[in-house]
Amino acid sequence: MPELPEVETVRRGLTPALEGATLLRVDVNRPDLRWPFPENMAERLAGATVTALGRRSKYLLMHLDSGDTLIVHLGMSGRMVVDELQLGQFHRDAGWLPQHDHVVFHTAKHRVTFNDARRFGAMDLWPTDGLESHWLIEKLGPEPLGNAFNEAHLIAALAQKNTPIKSALLDQRVVAGLGNIYVCEALHRAGISPLRKARRIAAPRLARLVPIIRDVLSEAIAAGGSSLRDHRQADGELGYFQHNFRVYDREGEPCPTEGCDGVIRRTVQSGRSSFHCVTCQR
Repeated sequence: MPELPEVETVRRGLTPALEGATLLRVDVNRPDLRWPFPENMAERLAGATVTALGRRSKYLLMHLDSGDTLIVHLGMSGRMVVDELQLGQFHRDAGWLPQHDHVVFHTAKHRVTFNDARRFGAMDLWPTDGLESHWLIEKLGPEPLGNAFNEAHLIAALAQKNTPIKSALLDQRVVAGLGNIYVCEALHRAGISPLRKARRIAAPRLARLVPIIRDVLSEAIAAGGSSLRDHRQADGELGYFQHNFRVYDREGEPCPTEGCDGVIRRTVQSGRSSFHCVTCQR
């Protein structure tokens, strides 16, 4: 499932094509994805101008001059790809199947297609001024790249958490947008075992984790995210951060930490794979 860097990469790729553009027509080619589309979604979107493209956690937010915001979740395999009509540029790879083009946004210069083979994606329309009350958003914690995510917040949020630090950081109420890949990478850089109970980690170690999380996410965004299975950027290109993984999906390989002679181990936590070095992560 796309994590914050992948969604942010898509948002940045869509912005030149959609921000300030009017949706001349929207084709909704099926009644639902993970759940039913909003009633009359195509009609409610047609004619609206996109005032801004935002992101909250792993959700894309298409703000409209109609007073509504379209909330988009990419799910497991969802892609939003921009075709530049005037230039005749159409971004399709060998794995693209047109029968999975479920929602198509038409503007004067571009066509943006939401393609989702597994149909775990989702869309909803909600009043912009009440967006924080939407059930997908209302309980989300602070954005990890924002000022509200700081050392004091993380220390306080984890003070009573008796769960492993890996599970605690995946809790979207603690911090929004983090997923399995980037938690593994951040914990390795911080030298913290994903198995250690969150409340037993000293406050100075938790404080150092905050800038590390920001660094990992910023580097991943700069690399276009991580393409392991389905992720593509809005221009159809792959992300490249997977080439910079230190631990994720590197079971049995030497630890990259300078001076460490450990190897990367895979452990299953709550049904998810954790990758870490048992030598330098404590």
